[in-house]
Amino acid sequence: GLVCALVLGKRIGYGTDNMAPFNLALAVIGASLLWVGWFGFNAGSAVAASGRAGMAMAVTQIATAAAALGWMFAEWITKGKPSVLGVISGAVAGLVAITPASGFVLPGAALVIGVIAGVICFWSATWLKHTLGYDDSLDAFGVHGVGGIVGALLTGWFAYGPLSADAGHPDGVYIGSLAQVKIQAIAVAATVTYTAVATLVILLVVGAVVGLRVSQEEEREGLDVVLHGERLG
Repeated sequence: GLVCALVLGKRIGYGTDNMAPFNLALAVIGASLLWVGWFGFNAGSAVAASGRAGMAMAVTQIATAAAALGWMFAEWITKGKPSVLGVISGAVAGLVAITPASGFVLPGAALVIGVIAGVICFWSATWLKHTLGYDDSLDAFGVHGVGGIVGALLTGWFAYGPLSADAGHPDGVYIGSLAQVKIQAIAVAATVTYTAVATLVILLVVGAVVGLRVSQEEEREGLDVVLHGERLG
């Protein structure tokens, strides 16, 4: 998301025009569908109706709710008022952050992960984005990228051994420790490097073949109309 935002550049009117969501109710419905569907994503990864799957589902709910509150209070403190858009953005941040930890952490750790992810993702989607000056309209990097990094690192610290125990490892395969955090950090660095380079290559190829942006006139008219010939409302 960050690479795309940097390569594509800013939308026309970014920073001056009002670019709030077209319909906040639709945004809430979308976030709600994500929240429900994410249970199947996290708990379903166990491929079994087991205690570990149940724990994965429980921590998904807890972390998501905690992140929504974390974002809300961070926004309330810094901007003077909370917003519905902020709450659902925080919820998505919690879903992303708890995903690497699902099946590996207990409810208490999920609560901490959620709050931390909500606050940090609020910071990255507001202050960091404005400071660096890139236009990430859906906050793909600020919420999904940063949230995923936060969750991956905190998983290394909060991983509860018995949840990943097996016959060969009765104390657990993954146990929270500084050593595990270092392993997680290496994995994060490798993932960031690979995705950044691969995305840049894809963008360069697509740009050379069909182009990456429409004309200014088409952007002003709206991509729904120009590219699809239809309008939501």
